Amino acid sequence: MFARIGRLLGRILERDKPGDQPVVAQDHAALTASIRVGDVLLVEGRAKVSTAIKYLTQSTWSHAALCVQDLSAGTGEVLLVEATIQEGAHQVPLAKYANFNTRLCRAAGLSMDERAAVARYMVERIGMRYDTRNIIDLARYLFPTPPIPVRWRRSLLTLGSGDPTRAICSSLVAQAFQSVGYPILPQIEMLRESSGRPLGTIWRHRHATLIVPRDFDLSPYFAVVKPTIQRGFDHRRIPWAPGDEGGWPGERLLG
Repeated sequence: MFARIGRLLGRILERDKPGDQPVVAQDHAALTASIRVGDVLLVEGRAKVSTAIKYLTQSTWSHAALCVQDLSAGTGEVLLVEATIQEGAHQVPLAKYANFNTRLCRAAGLSMDERAAVARYMVERIGMRYDTRNIIDLARYLFPTPPIPVRWRRSLLTLGSGDPTRAICSSLVAQAFQSVGYPILPQIEMLRESSGRPLGTIWRHRHATLIVPRDFDLSPYFAVVKPTIQRGFDHRRIPWAPGDEGGWPGERLLG
């Protein structure tokens, strides 16, 4: 019974609402050409669960997926691995997000072997399922904007069972990078002698269940890649409509 209720909740929470996103600021062709294996794609989702995650994390980004195949594979298709409530960890084409606002984040300094290892970690977990029997874990998203203080909102994401929480998008991506010792937003502690003299620092990974999509955007160790700019952008070639070549319309009215 609980599994059936959970599946129903999953369908309700992940139902896409395209009308809730009036502006899509993405050049999908440029994104397709720019994305590389090991890159993280952040997505501004439009479903009820997306609204809840954006509210609880105070961020534009509600979903994270990892690129496991880019155009260099020669198949003409870019593939991602992501985790969702209904499907668990599974593979999808980049084209799925052609009409979404996205941000591309790239880990700095990873070798090709390390990028491949991160991608392999995700691929090996395809089939991992979200435990929809844990309806407490799902019910937290039924109220997208609960009236709770900002400092407590992120902790609401960890409510419920640890296993299904770890299968949620950004947590699984975080585990992939932690598997090669790469930081996202680590805890950095200062070690001191009993006298108080500093000895150095020690880094600790945050638990993967505490990593949310915005953390890849905020992390100082991930570069934000702007595909349109990377591809080559020249504002002089924009085919502006007549009378819309530049300047604020009010300037013409006031002039």
